[in-house]
Amino acid sequence: MHERPRFFEDYVLGEVRETHGRTITETDFVVHAGHTGDFFPHHMDAEFMKATQFGQRIAHGTMTFAIGIGLTASEINPRAFTYGYERLRFPKPVFIGDTIHTRLTVSALEADPKRAGYGRVIESCAVLNQRDEVVMACEHVLLAERRA
Repeated sequence: MHERPRFFEDYVLGEVRETHGRTITETDFVVHAGHTGDFFPHHMDAEFMKATQFGQRIAHGTMTFAIGIGLTASEINPRAFTYGYERLRFPKPVFIGDTIHTRLTVSALEADPKRAGYGRVIESCAVLNQRDEVVMACEHVLLAERRA
């Protein structure tokens, strides 16, 4: 885990960071369903899902997001904070037993129109499975303090 103050000017367009992997378990499905109240059969009913195109239960999108983004919490920067996430998509399903990891790429560096002392760092987030297929994609918008 890193802990280094980075100002907006320290971020580099195209810079990439990758997380370690995390294997998704049935316990993850059950705990997430309990936390969210989402007990849809797509996630919880193995027999129902046998008759679908997937053939097995699929992970909650919100769980894939929470775990995929949670894996990125390896760099603590006291000069920046998350502003939000945009363009969230789930192009492929995640199954029990899949191992996911996240690749972050700095895709844009912009002025912040609301805060002169900050800049926006846009990170393209790709959550990938063990076959390197993208199972979730989004943009992370980070506000980073500018140098005085």
